[in-house]
Amino acid sequence: MDFLQYKNLTSSQPKQAGFSPYDSNEGSVVAIGGEDYAIIASDTRLSTGYSIYSREQPKLFRLSNKTVLGSAGCWCDVLTLTRILNTKMKMYQHEHNKNMSTPAVSQLLSTLLYYKRFFPYYASNVVAGLDEEGKGRIYSYDSVGSKGVEMYIAAGSASALLQPLLDSQVGFKNIHGPKPGKLPLDKAITLVKDLFTSAAERDMYTGDSVVLNIITKDGIEEQRFSLRKD
Repeated sequence: MDFLQYKNLTSSQPKQAGFSPYDSNEGSVVAIGGEDYAIIASDTRLSTGYSIYSREQPKLFRLSNKTVLGSAGCWCDVLTLTRILNTKMKMYQHEHNKNMSTPAVSQLLSTLLYYKRFFPYYASNVVAGLDEEGKGRIYSYDSVGSKGVEMYIAAGSASALLQPLLDSQVGFKNIHGPKPGKLPLDKAITLVKDLFTSAAERDMYTGDSVVLNIITKDGIEEQRFSLRKD
């Protein structure tokens, strides 16, 4: 070995070990708001890369009898965020002797996300519920708490597949001729099932089962149905 080869060998750059505090455990959430109802649904597969941790883990969290949070992403961040959110809501209940309304919960979540803006929660969040007038409300968020009020939204790993279908079938965008009226509850439930069935064929992080929470003036009804397991 001559001197030039030895110099090139010894002067090579040191190896660096990368570290990321986040992990994406994927999952998908869909929410639709109607005149007197709100639907929010998620799949139950919890995974990372090509490994499946659980086939029975919904991404829905009941905050009250009129409000449900859907959250998908880094599961440890999701659990931390929902724990803090539940604690704040219990403090409000003890202080005011009533539950938070859905609009109030949506604002609280926005504030919590903004508080962590310099080290944000790695989670896609959707709040669904009924307001004081009994109308369905859907709220979407970015990672630092900017809030949008929607008629429908898709979040999570399959959002790019689900959102165009929602635009067409719920928002009636890019449809020629007369547009249908408001989507009734039974058709909205069928549509959500079709959406997840389609997404499971294309997104390997969405699968196993789907849990629906149907929010009406009578409370929250839960439905489940199976998806492909592979």
